Amino acid sequence: MREDKVSWLVGRGLPEMSPLPPYDGIVCSFLGALSERLMKERAYPDVAAFAFFCRRANIARLRREFGSGELRLGRGVAFHVTPSNIPINFAYSLVFGLLSGCANIVRLPAREWPQVDIVCGAINELLAQNEFSRLANGITMMRYDRDDAITGWFSEHCEARVIWGGDETVRSIRKLPIPPRAVEITFADRYSICALNGDSIEQASDAEIGRLADNFFNDTYLVDQNACSSPSLVVWLDSNQKSREKFWNAVHSSTKKYELQPIHAMDKYSALAEFLCDGGIKSVTRHENLIYRALLDSLDGLERYRGRFGLFFEYETDDINELAPFVTDKWQTMTYYGACKNILRDFVTQNSPRGIDRIVPVGSALDIGVIWDGYDIVRSLSRIINVS
Repeated sequence: MREDKVSWLVGRGLPEMSPLPPYDGIVCSFLGALSERLMKERAYPDVAAFAFFCRRANIARLRREFGSGELRLGRGVAFHVTPSNIPINFAYSLVFGLLSGCANIVRLPAREWPQVDIVCGAINELLAQNEFSRLANGITMMRYDRDDAITGWFSEHCEARVIWGGDETVRSIRKLPIPPRAVEITFADRYSICALNGDSIEQASDAEIGRLADNFFNDTYLVDQNACSSPSLVVWLDSNQKSREKFWNAVHSSTKKYELQPIHAMDKYSALAEFLCDGGIKSVTRHENLIYRALLDSLDGLERYRGRFGLFFEYETDDINELAPFVTDKWQTMTYYGACKNILRDFVTQNSPRGIDRIVPVGSALDIGVIWDGYDIVRSLSRIINVS
């Protein structure tokens, strides 16, 4: 392995820490201390959200909920390949590996995000303390350009491999072998939607609609709709023109704080033009250059309608079950507002769709957890020692 091609940000080489039990005390203390350091980073909402996730109370809650009476240990070295389009994703993947009891080597995003430097800097400061010296041999984080030889070398020396990325990334890395007993978790490309009840929006106060709009903004614009859990499609139930405009006008007000880069504006415009040429769009509504809304006249080819930088697709229906034939294993998250929760739950139980792993309120799309994409990550990255 050509180390001269690798930029090491935390540690160096393969981590050598022995496996720990899930939610080991030193890991929980380390994450609490990391949270306290990162809470001060107000400039980056995603760093603040990560710090909030790592707070002591939340880790203690997850530990209680794990509540396994089984004898478990981490599988060994977990090799994480993280995406370049979500700057803080690498940090969550590391936390999941640590909570599982694994030593971890994390390939950081190739793009140089300031959030990466902030988190890695805080980790280095903590690992230098005697209290956390044991973990210093359990965390390695580095960056390198796409290189199958390097990725293959790390893959050969891991007991678990965690891949985050698009379908092509997953297929490419899967060609590189891992040891026979190693496990692999893949978080590939997914599709998410938002279900809104028009009657509930029409009856809501201006203050409540403002909160809804801010939550929708956080689900989408904070990550330029790059996250798999960010909705591309808005499904309207029991709606009319008045309720739809009430919602989108409020979202438009929330987007005033969004800095739309000129190149992203062109990308959005070009994408919409291509969709219009392909057909299937009934009408388009613009709110300045911040929101493009494309109303679909059918659900055929639904998953190709992907929006970024404020491009959303809409569909109106009186029956949510109309979506059932189009739900594939690509579907991940359904966010909702209003009188939708029970309807969506019934939709899943009655139709047994191949996809949909999460149904959460608007504003919770990006709330990643130890249960993600249908995986119980901590249990997947740890092993049971059977004692009889």
